[in-house]
This record gives sequence, C-alpha cells and structure tokens, in this order.
Amino acid sequence: MQSMREASISLTRLKCTQCQTSIHNGVQAALRSTLGLGSRRTLAGVPRWCWASKIAGYWPRSRAAARRSEPEGDSESWPDARADAASVRQACEASLRRLKTDCIDLYQIHWPDRYVPIFGQTEYKCANERKPVLIEETAAALKDLMQEGKIKAYGVSNETTFGVCEWTRAAQKLDMPPPASIQNACSLVVRLFEYELAEACATSNFNVGLLAYSILAGGLLSGKYRGNKQPAESRHTKYPNFMSRWNPTKGIPQLSEAVEGYAMIAEENGMSLTELSTRWCRTRSYCKHGSVIIGATNLDQLKENLDAFEGDAGLSEEVLAQIDDIHLKLRNPGTFL
Repeated sequence: MQSMREASISLTRLKCTQCQTSIHNGVQAALRSTLGLGSRRTLAGVPRWCWASKIAGYWPRSRAAARRSEPEGDSESWPDARADAASVRQACEASLRRLKTDCIDLYQIHWPDRYVPIFGQTEYKCANERKPVLIEETAAALKDLMQEGKIKAYGVSNETTFGVCEWTRAAQKLDMPPPASIQNACSLVVRLFEYELAEACATSNFNVGLLAYSILAGGLLSGKYRGNKQPAESRHTKYPNFMSRWNPTKGIPQLSEAVEGYAMIAEENGMSLTELSTRWCRTRSYCKHGSVIIGATNLDQLKENLDAFEGDAGLSEEVLAQIDDIHLKLRNPGTFL
C-alpha cells in the first residue's frame, strides 16, 4: 500500500467535543509543515487523508458486531464477533456506510479470531485454544472486497510471528497481496515487536509495515503521571481498568521505575518524555516502512506529538545506549503473564 508505506505519521481519533474545528485546522497546518506541500502525499495543497477501519476478531456477544446492523438490538441478542467470510463482508459494508465512502484504504483485522495472548499478555496457554475461523477463509473474503474495489489493502493487528507467516502463506495460496501492515503495541515499555516479529516483517522478508500503537502507553510516557499524579481528565484516572497494565497505580512496580528513568534521559537531553518516546519509536528500523500512531485531546498535545517529527528525527547513540540500559534492567514492564 504505497500511501501507507510513504507516511511517517498516522493520526488516531482526536477526542475533543468543544474544539473539533480548531483541532482539524491544527492538524491540517501541522501536516502541511511536516509532509510538505510539494509531497506526493498532497492533493491540492492539502495532505491526502486515508480511510482505515477494522473488523474485530473473536469477541463473544460483541456490541461491535451488533452495530453492523441498525438498530443494534438488546445486549442479550448481540452476536459473537468472528472473522468468517460473512462477518468480514458485513463489517466492511457497515464501515463504508458509517464513513460515507465507497472505498476503505486500509482494512485491518483488529485481533485474531484464534486464541493468542494479546493486549499485554505474554504467555501462550494451550488450554485457551479454541476452534478458529481459518486465516485462509478470512483472507479469501478480503480478496473479494479488494476485487470489488471496497478496500485497497488489508492489514493485521495484535498479531504474532506465527500469524504473519500464516497470513503470508494464505495470500500466496490465494494469489493475493500479502498484508500491507501490522498494527501492534510498541513503546519504551513494550518492546516485544523487536524480537521475532521484526524479522518476519522486515523489508527483506515479508515486508509488512508496522503501525505502532500506544507509543505513549496510554499517556503514561507523556510523564503526566510522574510523582503519583492523577490528572482529573486523564485516561488512567477516568478509566482505571482500561489498559490497566499501563496504569501507574495498577501496573507492576518496575513500570513507574522505568518511566522515571526514561524521563530523566529526556530531561538531560532537553526534550520532553513524549518527544523522546516518539522519536525512539518512529526511528526503529521496523517502523521505517510503516508508521507510528499518535493521539491527542487538545492542540497542545498535538503540537508536542508533532515536535518529534521536526528537525533531526533520530536520537544519538549515547541516548539510545542509555535507553537500552534501562530496558535491560526493566524489560517490558508494560506487559504481564
């Protein structure tokens, strides 16, 4: 997917009910500066927006699956979310209807239909295995949607090395393009991708671009929770059980220790923790043929996010060594068994 592979930044939903217009204008101005008006990514002087959507993997009694039809019905009647051919088509057509468009640029499987340890889990437990929808069936449904012009490319998300290999094998068998992207968590406190997945997805192998999400670990790596602070409108304060693995009051003790160490490195080098975290992530070799996803609730946060895309994008070898020293002592504290 050419437009995705050219990009170096992706924007997630900007949650701001009182300043949507100013946020939109701010994004436009920032992207003009970041991408450049003469770039091939621009159209009539404004960067081209790409539509991306997802279909949920296995999710019993899923509201997401229920919302594919109108009305969604009572919770007792919500269907299971699966990745079978009929569900893939129904989900895609519902997304097209909601987005009011006739084509989605990138359509992703949000998480696998089969059992895998995801969302911070690291241990594969055979007892949790279930009968999955075969990847080949899901892939065939996506191929049909591409041939009909309803999607341009597809990707996976929260996937494993085994999954990437199986998706590639299925694509070869079905004579269709391989996944264009993989959207997995990647940050200073979750570096799991750089193990086997980085090899499988490398340009020299399956060439699947990483769309790194939660690069700030739900805001933890912005530094706003340092010193036991709990900002009133912050995610981990308002929703303490959502992404609790990154909540400083619920995560393992090493989590806050690691954040403090990274914050000190940032301060010593004249940048914010947000900028350090973003620069580190976006310059990883496994992100260069993909993108990093940023999110903001106001223009100040957006500006701080985009600061990491100005000037010299990289970090010095000395700073990288300091980051790795902390990682070696406190490996992936944003995960659990």
